[in-house]
Amino acid sequence: MINRQRLIKLTQKLIRINSENPPGKETAIVSFLRAYLAGFGLKSRICEFAKGRPNLIAQLRAKNSQAKTILISPHLDTVPAGKGWKFPPFKGMIKDGRIYGRGATDCKCNLAAAVEALNSLVEDRARINNHILFAATADEESGSGLGLIPLLKKGVLKADYALILDSDEFEIIIAQKGLIHFKVSVSGKKAHGAYPDQGINAINIACGIIRDLEKYKFSFRAHPLLKGPTINTGTIHGGDKVNMVADWCDFELDLRYLPGMSAKDVLADIKRFIAKRAKKFSREAGSRCAGKIKIDGIQNPYEIDQRHILPESLLKCWRGYSKAAGFKGSEGATVITFFKEMGIPAVATGFGSRGCAHINDEYVKIENLCRGSEALDEFLRGEIR
Repeated sequence: MINRQRLIKLTQKLIRINSENPPGKETAIVSFLRAYLAGFGLKSRICEFAKGRPNLIAQLRAKNSQAKTILISPHLDTVPAGKGWKFPPFKGMIKDGRIYGRGATDCKCNLAAAVEALNSLVEDRARINNHILFAATADEESGSGLGLIPLLKKGVLKADYALILDSDEFEIIIAQKGLIHFKVSVSGKKAHGAYPDQGINAINIACGIIRDLEKYKFSFRAHPLLKGPTINTGTIHGGDKVNMVADWCDFELDLRYLPGMSAKDVLADIKRFIAKRAKKFSREAGSRCAGKIKIDGIQNPYEIDQRHILPESLLKCWRGYSKAAGFKGSEGATVITFFKEMGIPAVATGFGSRGCAHINDEYVKIENLCRGSEALDEFLRGEIR
């Protein structure tokens, strides 16, 4: 049975442990959690892919050795707290039914809810029907390169189903956009700023490419849970000095695309835009300019049928605790996409407070936290066939 007061105190303790990323501070929180799990008889192990960046893994096994394995996985790290808080970011203060602090919603409430659910199962000597694999992972806020990705690729985490605890308000994420991050580098020709006609201004070329991309009409089929594809210019840098014609300009783009779309086809179109614009400037200036793309990362879109046994059974359970529970799509990129590559059905869900992730005075509603842990406890006592 979930102990609400114990859960609230655990959430406060987790918030008080600074696990900001960057720089990456998961050691203290893992040390605390390992001792906490041991306190109710659950053994755990540490797996790390860089010094001082541990992941914590534990398991509860069903009596039936042939039972399916369900992974539950919240993350350990938070974004930096920054300045401008009314409530101290590392105190876990309670006011008006809310717990305040960095990570309260993203994602220490989910971490605490999972640990309390495990505590409840062990305490009650519950007969579980699935093996439960618990993984509290590092580095989620910086791409999971030291956490979930290598844990999956190296075969440390093997499961039949995955429940990623990193969402809000009992939402069940069953679809999400893909992500392409890339940098465009444009080169031109230097000249004195007083004689711009004697050079080729790479910043002007870059601005033209950006304007072209803003008008780009994606080819896609509408999705019931997701908005259309988007492209955003995130950074731009160029030129050496104000009185010089800039012969270089770099800008970075964030592109989100829908399930069913091809990253290869979209990038091919963008390359044509760049080549066309660079060619036009070369012709007008009587000299050569160039543009090139460097791909910094591609994360594929993800989708699971809502009739699949994992989201279907989860929704049935969640609706007993929240009328707002339902299937959602994610415009952002969560880690569930990495499970697609491993052939593991996955959804993301959680009990945070909507709109609170990454903000100053981040909080979680205590009622959400407690109901969430109770729902998770019930779900883990059931069976997924």
